[in-house]
Amino acid sequence: MLLKRFLPLVAFAALVLLLVRGLALDPTALPSARVGQPLPEFDLQVLGGEYRRSAGQWHGKPALLNVWATWCFSCRVEHPYLLDLAESGVTIYGLNYKDDPAKALTWLEELGNPYAETVVDIDGDFGFDLGVYGAPETYVIDAAGTVQYRHVGVVDERVWTEQLAPFFGGGS
Repeated sequence: MLLKRFLPLVAFAALVLLLVRGLALDPTALPSARVGQPLPEFDLQVLGGEYRRSAGQWHGKPALLNVWATWCFSCRVEHPYLLDLAESGVTIYGLNYKDDPAKALTWLEELGNPYAETVVDIDGDFGFDLGVYGAPETYVIDAAGTVQYRHVGVVDERVWTEQLAPFFGGGS
């Protein structure tokens, strides 16, 4: 009888513990099965070009691979910082994800283009192979084409300094 009386209190306490645990989790710390593995193979149209690009053509130097789209508000927020990184010498490749290429070209013409090259993934197949949850996401790719790190969310000065710059010898 006494147990029945305290059962709602015990259930409530368990629920509170679960909620507190959930609030302590970092939603951007999503696991990536690709870290430590080569960039997935792809053969995609280059944005605004009449040629295609494959993963092996991006080897040779460390780079960021930034997943972006015109429908992504957070992508617009991080865009000025990506321009600064590119201007400082960081190589950034773009993956225009599930987007209209005409809108993407207009976006880059209006806001500036931080990308050494952008490929178009209209159907999201390459993004799926890469493990993309949404935009923006940024991957660190080493000179051999291996995924070294994945960041989900906006890249800003703090993210660059604390998480991404160490892969580039401390930053730009």
